[in-house]
Formats: sequence, structure tokens, C-alpha cells
Amino acid sequence: MATIAIYSLKGGVGKTTLAVNLAWCAATLSSRRTLLWDLDPQAASTFLLSDRKPKETAQSVFTKDVEPSKLVRKTSFQRLDLIGADASLRGLDILFHEIDKKKLLAKLLTSLRKEYDRIILDCPPGLTETSDQVMRAADLIVVPVIPSPLSERALEGVIERLGNKAPIMPVHAMVDRRRKLHADAIARYPDWPVIPMASVIEQMAAKRAPVGSFAARAAAAQAFAHTWQAIEKRLAAKP
Repeated sequence: MATIAIYSLKGGVGKTTLAVNLAWCAATLSSRRTLLWDLDPQAASTFLLSDRKPKETAQSVFTKDVEPSKLVRKTSFQRLDLIGADASLRGLDILFHEIDKKKLLAKLLTSLRKEYDRIILDCPPGLTETSDQVMRAADLIVVPVIPSPLSERALEGVIERLGNKAPIMPVHAMVDRRRKLHADAIARYPDWPVIPMASVIEQMAAKRAPVGSFAARAAAAQAFAHTWQAIEKRLAAKP
């Protein structure tokens, strides 16, 4: 099993979009038994992959003797399961601070090892107790970066905070190659995967589905697939 965290200091950089589409790619294109664990109280990933109303039980796995598997729900996509988020996660940072178990998330993920090949974590933004837990638990941290100075500065903050805890893979997100700022950024980092700004990605919220499931030939769907392939290569190369 490998755990891939989708994380950024900044909000609004396409984190949830990336998490949902990469999870779909893992399950559908790579035929991996995949779990998307939504840790963000905004519950955007949960909204996109489930039509069930949250019951505000997401925090129970951290506070009670509740196995993560008890919160797993099936999605409409084969091999893709979900642990949903809800408003109860708003207090998760305080909880992690109070219980003072630095590797609690890692321990919970270990309990799912036999059930899944890939676990994708959709993480809340910011430098928090939750992000510290994620950094200790993840095998790879994927950071969406909009081609802008502020977003690149946020990436530097992630790298500084992480140290040697886990490898980082930046991904250019919301890219418009017609913009000079974006084109220049891509030229500086030609090895980073690129996710375009596209109307088909905006349609995800209306269709409540990953791009590849309804627009497989779209450039955006291919970009997510290429990004997932790059992730698999990084995981395969890990000693």
C-alpha cells in the first residue's frame, strides 16, 4: 500500500480536483484498490463522489475506538472507495494537539493496508497539526502549484516544513499557457506535470464525477492520467 497526500499551504489551488481525479485514475486506469480519504471539513471530495448527506461522524475515527473501515463507503466507480468528511473535522487540529499522538493517522492508515493498494488523502490547507500528521504518514506528497509567485512561495513553505519526512512532487495546476507568467513558470520547471485550466474540469461539480469518467478524450483527462503515471513511477522508484 502507498499513501499519497494532496496538500498545499494555500486554498483554491485545485487540491480537491487533483485528489478526486488521481483517485479515479488509480482505480480505473491502474486497476488499484483505491481509497480517497477526505480530511478537509469543507468536504468537497465527499460532495463530488457521494450523494449521501454527511452524518458528522468523520472525527469519530480519531476520538473513539472506531476502525477506519467502518466509515468506508463505496462510490459509483469500481475499486474506488471513500471515507467522507464533514463539519466535525473542524476541530481535528485541536484534537490532534490534545491527544498528542504524533503518528495516529499513520497508525490508522496501517489498519487499511490489506484492503487497499493506494490511499489518496485530500488534506486541508495550512500549516496545522493535521498537516503534521499527514507529513508523517504519506509516502508521497503531491503539491498543486498555480504558476504564480505566491503559490510558488507556498511550495517553498511546504518544503521547509517537511524537511526529510516525505518526498514532494509539485504539479502545476490551473495552467493557461497563453499567459506569459504561466508559460515562464512551466519553462522553469519542465519536469513538473501540468494540469490545464479547462471548462471540463469546472463541469465536475455539476456532474459530481471525475473528468475521466465523462470526458475521457479531453486534454484535462489526459493530463490527470499523465500525472498519475508520474506518481506511479515515483512510487516504484522509492527504495
